Amino acid sequence: MRTIAEWLDAARQHGSLGAAALDWQARERGGDPSIPLALMRERLRVMRESAQAGLSPTLRSVSGMVGGQAALLAQAPFAGRFGLAGRAGVYALSIAEYNACMGKIVAAPTAGSCGILPGALLAAQEEAGFSDDELVMALFAAAAVGRVIALQATISGAEGGCQAECGTAAGMAAAALAQLYGGTPEAAAHACAFALMNTLGLVCDPVDGLVEVPCVYRNVGGVSQAISAAQLALSGVACPISLDEMILTMRDVGDAMPSSLRETGEGGCAACHACRRS
Repeated sequence: MRTIAEWLDAARQHGSLGAAALDWQARERGGDPSIPLALMRERLRVMRESAQAGLSPTLRSVSGMVGGQAALLAQAPFAGRFGLAGRAGVYALSIAEYNACMGKIVAAPTAGSCGILPGALLAAQEEAGFSDDELVMALFAAAAVGRVIALQATISGAEGGCQAECGTAAGMAAAALAQLYGGTPEAAAHACAFALMNTLGLVCDPVDGLVEVPCVYRNVGGVSQAISAAQLALSGVACPISLDEMILTMRDVGDAMPSSLRETGEGGCAACHACRRS
Protein backbone atom coordinates (compact mmCIF):
# COMPACT_ATOMS: atom_id res chain seq x y z
CA MET A 1 0.00 0.00 0.00
CA ARG A 2 2.11 2.85 -1.31
CA THR A 3 -0.44 5.35 -2.63
CA ILE A 4 -3.54 7.10 -1.36
CA ALA A 5 -5.47 5.73 -4.32
CA GLU A 6 -4.73 2.21 -3.08
CA TRP A 7 -5.79 3.11 0.45
CA LEU A 8 -9.03 4.64 -0.78
CA ASP A 9 -9.86 1.47 -2.71
CA ALA A 10 -9.30 -0.55 0.47
CA ALA A 11 -11.25 1.96 2.55
CA ARG A 12 -14.29 1.60 0.30
CA GLN A 13 -14.27 -2.13 1.03
CA HIS A 14 -13.75 -1.76 4.80
CA GLY A 15 -15.83 1.37 5.40
CA SER A 16 -13.10 3.78 6.47
CA LEU A 17 -9.41 4.52 6.15
CA GLY A 18 -8.92 3.46 9.74
CA ALA A 19 -10.59 0.09 9.24
CA ALA A 20 -8.53 -0.49 6.09
CA ALA A 21 -5.33 0.38 7.95
CA LEU A 22 -6.22 -1.94 10.83
CA ASP A 23 -6.91 -4.78 8.40
CA TRP A 24 -3.62 -4.18 6.58
CA GLN A 25 -1.65 -4.02 9.82
CA ALA A 26 -3.32 -7.18 11.12
CA ARG A 27 -2.42 -9.08 7.96
CA GLU A 28 1.16 -7.82 8.26
CA ARG A 29 1.25 -9.29 11.77
CA GLY A 30 -0.28 -12.65 10.93
CA GLY A 31 -3.97 -11.81 10.76
CA ASP A 32 -4.83 -11.04 14.39
CA PRO A 33 -6.32 -7.51 14.67
CA SER A 34 -6.13 -7.58 18.47
CA ILE A 35 -2.37 -7.04 18.35
CA PRO A 36 -2.29 -3.75 16.37
CA LEU A 37 -5.38 -2.59 18.27
CA ALA A 38 -3.61 -3.12 21.58
CA LEU A 39 -0.53 -1.31 20.32
CA MET A 40 -2.57 1.67 19.15
CA ARG A 41 -4.47 1.83 22.44
CA GLU A 42 -1.09 2.00 24.18
CA ARG A 43 -0.04 4.85 21.87
CA LEU A 44 -3.22 6.70 22.80
CA ARG A 45 -2.52 6.17 26.49
CA VAL A 46 0.96 7.68 26.16
CA MET A 47 -0.45 10.60 24.15
CA ARG A 48 -2.97 11.36 26.88
CA GLU A 49 -0.38 11.10 29.65
CA SER A 50 2.07 13.39 27.85
CA ALA A 51 -0.69 15.95 27.26
CA GLN A 52 -1.38 16.13 30.98
CA ALA A 53 2.27 16.02 32.07
CA GLY A 54 3.12 18.85 29.71
CA LEU A 55 0.66 21.16 31.48
CA SER A 56 2.86 21.40 34.56
CA PRO A 57 3.69 25.07 35.26
CA THR A 58 7.12 24.07 36.58
CA LEU A 59 8.17 22.18 33.44
CA ARG A 60 11.39 23.53 31.86
CA SER A 61 13.71 22.27 29.17
CA VAL A 62 17.44 22.07 29.88
CA SER A 63 18.05 25.17 27.75
CA GLY A 64 15.30 27.06 29.54
CA MET A 65 13.79 28.22 26.25
CA VAL A 66 10.49 26.36 26.64
CA GLY A 67 8.37 24.81 29.34
CA GLY A 68 5.47 26.10 31.39
CA GLN A 69 3.94 27.92 28.46
CA ALA A 70 1.19 25.37 27.85
CA ALA A 71 0.16 25.95 31.46
CA LEU A 72 -0.13 29.67 30.72
CA LEU A 73 -2.17 28.97 27.59
CA ALA A 74 -4.51 26.68 29.51
CA GLN A 75 -5.04 29.09 32.39
CA ALA A 76 -5.30 32.37 30.48
CA PRO A 77 -8.53 34.36 30.95
CA PHE A 78 -9.56 33.57 27.40
CA ALA A 79 -8.87 29.83 27.68
CA GLY A 80 -11.78 27.90 26.20
CA ARG A 81 -13.12 30.79 24.16
CA PHE A 82 -11.60 29.52 20.94
CA GLY A 83 -13.47 26.23 20.81
CA LEU A 84 -11.88 23.10 19.45
CA ALA A 85 -8.87 24.93 18.04
CA GLY A 86 -8.13 26.59 21.36
CA ARG A 87 -8.33 23.36 23.32
CA ALA A 88 -6.29 21.49 20.71
CA GLY A 89 -3.65 24.20 20.77
CA VAL A 90 -3.19 23.79 24.52
CA TYR A 91 -2.62 20.04 24.17
CA ALA A 92 -0.41 20.40 21.11
CA LEU A 93 1.82 22.82 23.00
CA SER A 94 1.86 20.76 26.20
CA ILE A 95 2.96 17.60 24.39
CA ALA A 96 5.56 19.44 22.31
CA GLU A 97 6.98 21.08 25.44
CA TYR A 98 7.00 17.76 27.27
CA ASN A 99 9.04 16.31 24.41
CA ALA A 100 11.51 19.21 24.64
CA CYS A 101 11.81 18.48 28.38
CA MET A 102 12.74 14.85 27.66
CA GLY A 103 9.33 13.41 28.52
CA LYS A 104 7.91 10.27 26.93
CA ILE A 105 5.82 11.07 23.83
CA VAL A 106 4.59 9.35 20.69
CA ALA A 107 6.37 10.49 17.54
CA ALA A 108 3.43 11.34 15.29
CA PRO A 109 5.12 11.08 12.88
CA THR A 110 8.20 12.74 14.46
CA ALA A 111 9.17 14.00 17.89
CA GLY A 112 9.26 17.59 16.65
CA SER A 113 5.65 17.35 15.47
CA CYS A 114 4.41 15.11 18.28
CA GLY A 115 1.69 17.44 19.63
CA ILE A 116 -0.42 17.96 16.53
CA LEU A 117 -2.21 14.64 16.05
CA PRO A 118 -2.89 13.88 19.73
CA GLY A 119 -3.76 17.52 20.40
CA ALA A 120 -6.46 17.40 17.75
CA LEU A 121 -7.92 14.06 18.82
CA LEU A 122 -7.85 14.60 22.58
CA ALA A 123 -9.51 17.99 22.19
CA ALA A 124 -12.16 16.53 19.88
CA GLN A 125 -12.88 13.81 22.42
CA GLU A 126 -13.40 16.33 25.21
CA GLU A 127 -15.55 18.57 23.05
CA ALA A 128 -17.70 15.97 21.28
CA GLY A 129 -17.54 12.91 23.56
CA PHE A 130 -15.87 10.45 21.19
CA SER A 131 -14.87 7.13 22.72
CA ASP A 132 -11.32 5.84 23.00
CA ASP A 133 -12.18 3.19 20.42
CA GLU A 134 -13.18 5.91 17.95
CA LEU A 135 -9.93 7.75 18.61
CA VAL A 136 -7.96 4.56 18.05
CA MET A 137 -9.57 4.05 14.64
CA ALA A 138 -8.87 7.69 13.79
CA LEU A 139 -5.23 7.06 14.65
CA PHE A 140 -5.21 4.18 12.18
CA ALA A 141 -6.56 6.56 9.52
CA ALA A 142 -3.75 8.97 10.34
CA ALA A 143 -1.24 6.13 10.09
CA ALA A 144 -2.45 5.23 6.60
CA VAL A 145 -1.81 8.68 5.14
CA GLY A 146 1.37 9.07 7.16
CA ARG A 147 2.73 5.86 5.68
CA VAL A 148 2.18 7.09 2.13
CA ILE A 149 3.84 10.43 2.86
CA ALA A 150 6.84 8.67 4.39
CA LEU A 151 7.16 6.35 1.40
CA GLN A 152 6.48 8.82 -1.40
CA ALA A 153 8.06 11.95 0.10
CA THR A 154 9.66 12.29 3.55
CA ILE A 155 8.83 12.98 7.19
CA SER A 156 12.32 14.29 7.96
CA GLY A 157 12.88 17.99 8.55
CA ALA A 158 16.51 17.57 7.56
CA GLU A 159 15.38 16.23 4.19
CA GLY A 160 12.21 18.18 3.43
CA GLY A 161 11.86 21.04 5.92
CA CYS A 162 9.23 21.36 8.62
CA GLN A 163 6.51 20.79 6.01
CA ALA A 164 7.65 17.17 6.21
CA GLU A 165 7.22 17.11 10.00
CA CYS A 166 4.55 19.54 11.18
CA GLY A 167 2.97 19.57 7.72
CA THR A 168 2.69 15.79 7.65
CA ALA A 169 1.40 15.74 11.22
CA ALA A 170 -1.23 18.32 10.29
CA GLY A 171 -2.26 16.19 7.32
CA MET A 172 -2.49 13.08 9.47
CA ALA A 173 -4.54 14.94 12.08
CA ALA A 174 -6.84 16.39 9.42
CA ALA A 175 -7.54 12.93 8.00
CA ALA A 176 -8.12 11.57 11.50
CA LEU A 177 -10.55 14.36 12.36
CA ALA A 178 -12.43 13.91 9.10
CA GLN A 179 -12.99 10.25 9.89
CA LEU A 180 -13.79 10.96 13.54
CA TYR A 181 -16.55 13.39 12.61
CA GLY A 182 -18.16 10.97 10.17
CA GLY A 183 -16.54 11.94 6.89
CA THR A 184 -15.99 9.54 4.01
CA PRO A 185 -12.54 8.18 3.16
CA GLU A 186 -12.47 10.66 0.29
CA ALA A 187 -13.18 13.49 2.73
CA ALA A 188 -10.28 12.33 4.90
CA ALA A 189 -7.99 12.41 1.86
CA HIS A 190 -9.18 15.90 0.92
CA ALA A 191 -8.61 17.07 4.48
CA CYS A 192 -5.05 15.77 4.44
CA ALA A 193 -4.42 17.37 1.04
CA PHE A 194 -5.63 20.76 2.27
CA ALA A 195 -3.36 20.54 5.31
CA LEU A 196 -0.34 19.73 3.15
CA MET A 197 -1.26 22.50 0.73
CA ASN A 198 -1.51 25.05 3.51
CA THR A 199 1.81 24.10 5.12
CA LEU A 200 3.73 23.75 1.84
CA GLY A 201 7.21 25.22 2.04
CA LEU A 202 7.40 25.36 5.85
CA VAL A 203 11.09 25.49 6.72
CA CYS A 204 13.00 23.67 9.46
CA ASP A 205 15.05 26.21 11.43
CA PRO A 206 15.64 25.11 15.03
CA VAL A 207 17.20 27.77 17.23
CA ASP A 208 20.47 26.50 18.78
CA GLY A 209 19.80 23.20 17.01
CA LEU A 210 17.20 22.19 19.60
CA VAL A 211 13.67 20.92 18.98
CA GLU A 212 12.25 23.82 21.00
CA VAL A 213 11.99 27.17 19.16
CA PRO A 214 10.11 27.55 16.85
CA CYS A 215 9.16 23.87 16.93
CA VAL A 216 6.79 23.82 19.91
CA TYR A 217 4.83 26.81 18.58
CA ARG A 218 4.53 25.25 15.15
CA ASN A 219 2.69 22.38 16.80
CA VAL A 220 0.02 24.89 17.82
CA GLY A 221 -0.12 26.29 14.29
CA GLY A 222 -0.16 22.80 12.82
CA VAL A 223 -3.15 21.65 14.84
CA SER A 224 -5.05 24.76 13.76
CA GLN A 225 -4.25 23.94 10.14
CA ALA A 226 -5.51 20.39 10.68
CA ILE A 227 -8.83 21.59 12.09
CA SER A 228 -9.32 24.09 9.26
CA ALA A 229 -8.51 21.45 6.67
CA ALA A 230 -10.93 18.96 8.20
CA GLN A 231 -13.62 21.64 8.31
CA LEU A 232 -13.19 22.31 4.60
CA ALA A 233 -13.39 18.63 3.67
CA LEU A 234 -16.31 17.84 5.98
CA SER A 235 -18.22 20.76 4.49
CA GLY A 236 -18.00 19.12 1.06
CA VAL A 237 -15.14 21.21 -0.30
CA ALA A 238 -12.84 19.06 -2.41
CA CYS A 239 -9.16 19.86 -2.66
CA PRO A 240 -8.47 20.66 -6.33
CA ILE A 241 -5.20 18.72 -6.13
CA SER A 242 -5.35 15.05 -5.19
CA LEU A 243 -3.58 13.91 -2.05
CA ASP A 244 -1.18 11.71 -4.03
CA GLU A 245 -0.23 14.76 -6.12
CA MET A 246 0.10 16.97 -3.04
CA ILE A 247 2.48 14.48 -1.46
CA LEU A 248 4.69 14.50 -4.54
CA THR A 249 4.50 18.29 -4.63
CA MET A 250 5.64 18.45 -1.02
CA ARG A 251 8.56 16.19 -1.92
CA ASP A 252 9.55 18.44 -4.82
CA VAL A 253 9.35 21.57 -2.69
CA GLY A 254 11.51 19.93 -0.04
CA ASP A 255 14.08 18.95 -2.66
CA ALA A 256 14.16 22.57 -3.85
CA MET A 257 14.80 24.03 -0.40
CA PRO A 258 18.33 25.29 0.27
CA SER A 259 20.20 23.42 2.97
CA SER A 260 20.02 26.48 5.23
CA LEU A 261 16.29 25.83 5.63
CA ARG A 262 16.53 22.11 6.35
CA GLU A 263 17.47 21.69 10.01
CA THR A 264 21.04 22.96 9.67
CA GLY A 265 20.41 25.95 11.94
CA GLU A 266 21.75 28.30 9.28
CA GLY A 267 18.58 30.06 8.18
CA GLY A 268 15.11 31.22 9.18
CA CYS A 269 14.47 31.65 12.91
CA ALA A 270 17.78 29.96 13.72
CA ALA A 271 19.69 32.75 11.96
CA CYS A 272 17.75 35.77 13.21
CA HIS A 273 19.86 38.22 15.18
CA ALA A 274 17.66 38.04 18.28
CA CYS A 275 18.17 34.27 18.46
CA ARG A 276 21.93 34.26 18.09
CA ARG A 277 23.89 33.65 21.25
CA SER A 278 27.46 34.73 21.85
